[in-house]
Amino acid sequence: MNETGNRMRTPPPRWVPVALLGLVLWALVLIFLVAPVEETMGLAQKIFYLHLPCALSAFLGFSICFVCSVRYLVSRQMRHDRLAASAAEVGVVFTSLVLATGSIWARAAWGAWWVWDLRLTTTAVLWCIYLGYLVLRANVSDPDARARASAVVGIVGFADVPLVYFSIRWWQTLHPERVVFGSEGSGLGDVRMKLALVFSTVAVLAVFAWLLYLRLAVARLREEGDE
Repeated sequence: MNETGNRMRTPPPRWVPVALLGLVLWALVLIFLVAPVEETMGLAQKIFYLHLPCALSAFLGFSICFVCSVRYLVSRQMRHDRLAASAAEVGVVFTSLVLATGSIWARAAWGAWWVWDLRLTTTAVLWCIYLGYLVLRANVSDPDARARASAVVGIVGFADVPLVYFSIRWWQTLHPERVVFGSEGSGLGDVRMKLALVFSTVAVLAVFAWLLYLRLAVARLREEGDE
């Protein structure tokens, strides 16, 4: 058995899910029991502690997809395509969470589940692009053709990521601009809020890394089965 096969048959450490669960629970304690209730939005503001980390995780997933897509087109090595596809799939999951939590927050802040705000719209477009990326992969049977076409979509689609990030700075939008480090009376002015955000970000990024690890292991097993 080759080295790749040995890695695929090596079970993941049992302590990792336990540690992740503990990290997530501790983040929830900080969010709901330690961080104070924000004066303007009340309890609805607490969804931000999950909304922002999910957005960062989605950006990270699509960034990995972009880099690995470029590396595949240069090297034609399937391991880059495998990682790109796994990162894109996990990125779509976290983008779905961003849209869901953002809609809940919008309902409390703007009185509507969805408004055609520029940041919300570009995020929805980003979700559609990489969902299309996954649909493309599912409908092309030839591995080389699938990898080439997916790499092109992964590279071109990444252009929407900076549009999502800079939309609130380049154009006027309803989305709040300074949330983490706002001025007096806005943003996360209380140190307990910032502490909750830091721990929730670490927890969500850890969950992202774990899901990417599992998705990559599944992709390796599928390739071994096809061979």
